[in-house]
Amino acid sequence: MSKIQRLVCWAMLVLTPLSLIAEDNAAAMVYCKGEVLLNGNSSPDSSAIVAGDLVQTSKESAATITAPGTSVIVQPDSLVKFATGVISLQQGNVSVASSTGLVTSAGIATVTPAAAVWTEYEVTYMNGDIEVLARKGDLKVDCGKESVTMSDGMSITSDASGHCRRRKPGGAYPPASGDILSNPYLRYIAGAAGAGTLIWLLWPHPKQPVSASQP
Repeated sequence: MSKIQRLVCWAMLVLTPLSLIAEDNAAAMVYCKGEVLLNGNSSPDSSAIVAGDLVQTSKESAATITAPGTSVIVQPDSLVKFATGVISLQQGNVSVASSTGLVTSAGIATVTPAAAVWTEYEVTYMNGDIEVLARKGDLKVDCGKESVTMSDGMSITSDASGHCRRRKPGGAYPPASGDILSNPYLRYIAGAAGAGTLIWLLWPHPKQPVSASQP
């Protein structure tokens, strides 16, 4: 996914959740584009979900999970388990925006917002390797044997060893607020897109899968 695609996705992630949440009366919902499996069965375009439900995307599909104060983009070729206040990433990549302190687990690692304020972050879990990128707000990351606190723009990796390793600065992307939302072009296309339609149009082509080496 290119930088502009990823930045616009984050702009939409910030701008669309409130309308979706209000529309569905505070229910947890999953919105699907392409063939998405819900508990192993083909999911409709939108469906209510409950704790314990599994959401799986293919290389050609994606999904957005919304709950009060929270939106989670499940990127292509990913598998997550939903629970109240927790997303368990079993493979792939998720982008999280939450004001309720949504926790994400991946392997033996756990990512927790440091405070119940608007926080944005990404987690990738591929072949036993974990990468966490903090976009907005502080995070506490427990890698298994050690823990670190992350601030905006920081990125760490971990694996089955349980140790946290900070990535070199400069590889991270800026938070979705600030310049992105102040850009008049992005404000226009974000406002024109209904129910996250633009997000689906900007997902990477199947020949360009998400990877930790290409943020």
